[in-house]
Amino acid sequence: MDGLDTLKAKYLTAVANAVDESALEEVRVAALGKKGEISAMMATLGKMEPDARKAAGAMLNALKDEIDAALRARKAGLADAALDARLRTEWLDVTLPGRPRPRGTIHPVSQVMDELTAIFADMGFAVAEGPQVESDWYNFDALNIPPEHPARQEHDTFFMHRAPGDNRPPHVLRTHTSPVQIRAMTEQGAPIRVIAPGRVYRMDMDQTHTPMFHQVEGLAIDRDISMANLKWVLEEFCRAYFEVPSVELRFRASHFPFTEPSAEVDIRCSWEGGQLKIGQGDKWMEILGSGMVHPKVLQAAGVDPTQWQGFAFGMGIDRIAMLKYGIPDLRAFFESDLRWLRHYGFAALDMPDLPGGLSR
Repeated sequence: MDGLDTLKAKYLTAVANAVDESALEEVRVAALGKKGEISAMMATLGKMEPDARKAAGAMLNALKDEIDAALRARKAGLADAALDARLRTEWLDVTLPGRPRPRGTIHPVSQVMDELTAIFADMGFAVAEGPQVESDWYNFDALNIPPEHPARQEHDTFFMHRAPGDNRPPHVLRTHTSPVQIRAMTEQGAPIRVIAPGRVYRMDMDQTHTPMFHQVEGLAIDRDISMANLKWVLEEFCRAYFEVPSVELRFRASHFPFTEPSAEVDIRCSWEGGQLKIGQGDKWMEILGSGMVHPKVLQAAGVDPTQWQGFAFGMGIDRIAMLKYGIPDLRAFFESDLRWLRHYGFAALDMPDLPGGLSR
């Protein structure tokens, strides 16, 4: 059968020159389609003698297979080229770091509460809680605060509204967490060892005071507790909280209605270069109030003061957070500024513990 080499060269060239799959399909139809040249030549085999038909059929099948293979190869090549072009336009470097998702942080007050809990838990103190709206009795009377005390006036305390003729005892937004001590002793009796962290409310508003702030108070009642035990507990707390090897405390006589004797506690420090350093220097800074629980307070809570005695102390959580973490203005704690919180906040999973370190 003449002309097969010419036909082969024609279609192999056409296949090689096809620029896309549409052009390639036109070549396939022209060569191998039902009306294509090679298909037309295959149709003439039936008119040939058997020997000639056999020889011509073998050559046409070989040509058909070769062109079909060329078509498949060219189609695969065009597909690879199209994919390369697409990848160049849609290229993405997956080795680049992803955009960090916004994440929340722990407020310094919450962090310091967790730190306090970890420290005092190590010394055997449980956490006690109570309501923020307290009766006048729990907030004042049970704590040996007399009716004429300035703290019981409206210029210092938030009193809850009472309708005219309402004879129920007045209620206040608690001015300290000391009422929790009364509730804990009433419920658990003695011996007892608890801390009471939480929100408190007073009529104070300036750079170092806000109407709502946070306090923690500690209470330990047993048969042989003394001021020496109080001193040790406070020294251990300050050493662990400020994460320094040693501290020096100074006790100054003071007066609180719910403790007798009472003492203000100062800590040795220095302010060289505007930076606070605890445990060194020649300055003293007041950090808390403390004393031995007044017998009348024990009686109010149902604890026999002839059998039991103990100590109590209280400090501002916001203030010690400012001291430890260098926060200059108390009001920023409550302004809901996300920039401030991102700067001073703590990672959510960095829970403070004594072996691992409090402020990681």
